Formats: sequence, C-alpha cells, structure tokens
Amino acid sequence: MSIEVANESGIAVDESLIVSVARYALDAMGVSPAVELAITAVSTEAMSELHERWMDEPGPTDVMAFPMDELAEDTRRPDAPDLGPALLGDIVLCPAFASDQARKAGHGLPDELHLLTVHGVLHLLGYDHGEPDQEREMFALQDKLLGEWRAARERAAREEAQRRTDAQVLGAAGLEDG
Repeated sequence: MSIEVANESGIAVDESLIVSVARYALDAMGVSPAVELAITAVSTEAMSELHERWMDEPGPTDVMAFPMDELAEDTRRPDAPDLGPALLGDIVLCPAFASDQARKAGHGLPDELHLLTVHGVLHLLGYDHGEPDQEREMFALQDKLLGEWRAARERAAREEAQRRTDAQVLGAAGLEDG
C-alpha cells in the first residue's frame, strides 16, 4: 500500500501520523494492499477553488475526497494482466480550516486532521452522510476506526516504553544483549 502525503498548506502537519491513520483505516476496511492513495494538505484559497469547482459551493471546507479506480475484479477483462497498484483516489485536507473546527471541538489540529483523514478514506470507499441513516453509519465507523487506531498507538507506545525500561534494567545488571 502506497500512501503519499504532500503538504502545500504552509501549516506544519505530522505526515507520518496522517499516513499511519490512513493505512490503519484502509487495512481495517479490508482494502487491497495494492492501492495507492494521495493525500494533499492545501491552503484555504486552494481548497476554496476545489470546493467551488467540484461541489459548486463557495468558500473552503475541511476535507474533500476524489475517488479514482474501481478495485473490483469482476469489472476487469478476463485477459487483463494481474492487478498492479490501483489509485484509490485523492484526499485533500485544509489544515487552516480544520484548525478552527478543532478549537471548537476542544481538541488539537492533529486530532482533527486524523479524523478528517479517516473521513476522507471512508468517502473514497463509497460512504456518504447525505441522509441521516448514512450519517449515523459513516460517523460511527469513523469513530470506531479512530478509537482503534489510537488504542493501537497507545499499546505500541507502552510496549516501547517497557522495552526501554527492560533494556536499562538488563544493562544495569550487566545482562544486556550484545
């Protein structure tokens, strides 16, 4: 799975965590490891242009998703070569717009960008929130994926801290690997 992040927004973002949450969501949703995903962080001006051009709505928004390829085997010709990397699509984030939302929601910009990344992934996979039942389904799945990703990161951090502690104890006792 290839996930590329380009930050053209002028605002610092932790690209590695954006890749991590996107990869987690795609894996959890059973998406083929052959996909490619592009995530771009843009300025409010650039997002306004995209929002007006593609959604016919004025002003910027927080996230837009542009799905690309179909990944279904049954839509390919029988004599087609094996599936290579398929472009799942593009997610466009607007950190400046998201920063205001984060403040109103009572959390930081990184948390808002992680949420918006998962939101964008779900849109690429065909989820929508135009109707109340769709919104409940999509937002519940979004919350579930974010919660699981955060729990997995916390577990990994605890395990790494334990490994460091163990190494220090073994080193002090003269039992370190070496």
